Amino acid sequence: MRRVLLGVLTLLASAAWSDDITLPDYERVVLENGTVLLLSEKHEVPLIGLRAEVRGGSVADPVGKAGVAELLASVMQKGAGGRDAAAFASATANVGGRLTVSADVDSISVAAEFLSRDAELMIELVSDVLQEPTLAADELEKEQARAIGLIKAAKDGDPNALMANYAYAFIFGDHPYGRPTSGSEMSLADVSRDDLLTYYSENFGGDRLIISVVGDFDTAAMKARLTAEFGSWEPAAGALEEVPAPPKATGGRVLLIDKPGATQSYFWFGNVGVALDYPRRAELNLANTVFGARFTSMLVTELRVNAGLTYRARSVVDQRTQPGPVTVRSFTETSTTVEAIDLAISVLRRLQDKGLDDDMMVSARNYIMGQFPPRLETASSLARMLAFLELNGLDRSYIDEYGSELQAAAAESVALAISEVYPQPDDLVFVIIGDAATIRDEVAKYGEVTEMSITEPSFRVPPAD
Repeated sequence: MRRVLLGVLTLLASAAWSDDITLPDYERVVLENGTVLLLSEKHEVPLIGLRAEVRGGSVADPVGKAGVAELLASVMQKGAGGRDAAAFASATANVGGRLTVSADVDSISVAAEFLSRDAELMIELVSDVLQEPTLAADELEKEQARAIGLIKAAKDGDPNALMANYAYAFIFGDHPYGRPTSGSEMSLADVSRDDLLTYYSENFGGDRLIISVVGDFDTAAMKARLTAEFGSWEPAAGALEEVPAPPKATGGRVLLIDKPGATQSYFWFGNVGVALDYPRRAELNLANTVFGARFTSMLVTELRVNAGLTYRARSVVDQRTQPGPVTVRSFTETSTTVEAIDLAISVLRRLQDKGLDDDMMVSARNYIMGQFPPRLETASSLARMLAFLELNGLDRSYIDEYGSELQAAAAESVALAISEVYPQPDDLVFVIIGDAATIRDEVAKYGEVTEMSITEPSFRVPPAD
């Protein structure tokens, strides 16, 4: 769910901009076992979208076994409630339905969409996958091999796809946010079926469950059906992981991942930013839109259009229940590694020194408004959003009031958000994937360099011999 964050706020801003566009009415019900139901009728089409969130996610992965939550999510949909993997998939496909399970930082999610006439089957399958997953050993082996294969393929062909794994491990260290949700070659290979069973026992139960349902149904009947199905689910055996706020890094430092012979360097730099409850979210969204969240951003204009150093450059503000990173990332030819990084840093300095002028403010607002397709009009997208709000302790005003906040934002308050969120150049953490022999000496100017090989089976720097 964390990936909603600032990108979703961009969408929400446009939805909320019109005075008459807000979240639809919905009913919130807390069952005796702690399960939260969120129900909203939407009868335009005969569809029902369901989103279930089980609090936990990769922050609850055992130390040294990153990827357990994601493997569990993958295996959960490979057989449940007496159906093997093929039968479970057929039960969904035969009625044209959709059911997927995924893991994120702070939850494991089930997303389902079925015709309203198949609501009973949908609830049955969701209940089975949540309460009676088979977790077959042979399916675990298949998912382990698949996940490890994807990591190896990325290292060979598209190491940029793994940048966040290296970067988060480096910037967050032993903090739970430093564990890659996808796991690593090393950690995935070490996961057993017992690890899945233990994680499931400790983290799955009625007290962890949020179920959001939007679509063509009767609220009273749906409430009764979900209560019957989930109301007696026992609580999880373990305590919910308490995630502390990660500290900001001070002083520059560099992680250099050596890919010998690489013709390109991929770079990422940033620091710890702000959490979801940051009060100047509209101002931050405006700033990041101009800085690096659109194709005509400052970063793209300087690095691609003016300098011709890259095809892509972007900035990301990753907000979670605790502060995530605020980052810049791009790639360039090996010979222009430092030139591109220096130019990106200079754009960051310009943002911090000059802020946004009136034209930029208008342009950013128009962009945000224009980017909103009917993303909150479908049953599934609304179910996801309601679950996101509940999972993160946010009420409907988080969406309903966002448009007015965006409209009221002034250049001065945007400048304040920039100063509060974006790191100073002297406190940047850098992660670079490239040919170390060629760029090692040049990148040392950014801070103390720590080096590792891309062939290492972990995303963490190996311990010294």
